[in-house]
Amino acid sequence: MQPLTNIAVTAARRAGDVILSYYRRGETGEVTRKGDNDYVTEADRRAEATIIDTIRRNYPNHAFLAEESGEIGDAETVWIIDPIDGTANFMRGIPHFSVSIACQINGVVEHAVIYDPVKDELFTADRGAGATLDGRRMRVSSTVRLREAMLASGFAYRKDRDITTYMPVYNRILSASAHMRQQGSAALELAYVAAGRLDGYWEIGLAPWDMAAGMLMVRAAGGIASDTHDNDANPLDTNNILASNPKLYPQLLDKIVKTPRGS
Repeated sequence: MQPLTNIAVTAARRAGDVILSYYRRGETGEVTRKGDNDYVTEADRRAEATIIDTIRRNYPNHAFLAEESGEIGDAETVWIIDPIDGTANFMRGIPHFSVSIACQINGVVEHAVIYDPVKDELFTADRGAGATLDGRRMRVSSTVRLREAMLASGFAYRKDRDITTYMPVYNRILSASAHMRQQGSAALELAYVAAGRLDGYWEIGLAPWDMAAGMLMVRAAGGIASDTHDNDANPLDTNNILASNPKLYPQLLDKIVKTPRGS
């Protein structure tokens, strides 16, 4: 495992301990509303501070892009952090959320860690060196027919902006696939695509910290992760992502692009 990935693993596990200290008590700490259906808990803030502190102790000159703290510093190496991806699940006691940490160097995501503290599952990836789940090599699924695929998606909390674009696509893909899941953690859904548990995932209106680590993880596991309408676009720039194995990717893309935007 690469040194930067090792630090991210340490940071993710420490953040996981913070999160579980609240979760096991059925608490979140103080909750602040950031916007419609968008909240931050005391656990979010403490977990994020733990991640940043852990990384800073080893790499004091690195920069950060974190969900709760925003942009910190200016450097070639930037850590993209979501301390609790799936805060709504966490707040309701639903055991499906994760810590997501990506390391971007000169604009390219090179290392990624996604940690599920409830299940104690650790997903890691290094660009050009593959992806692992608890140290075992991960590969995307081998499903070739969309009719047999298990897929996942999610409704962004900003429904007023995205719903008219999202629903026609959702209906087309739902009718063409075998199973559909909406579980509430973009990072974990992408990790599950990388692990072959899900055959594909897409969502619009995400933030970079929701998908930076998962995007690399899918690619490192042999899959494709790109924008929902443009193969050459960077999801971190467009805020939209489509991820799957190489056989299903063109089938899913076809369902999306044949749905007129805003229809």
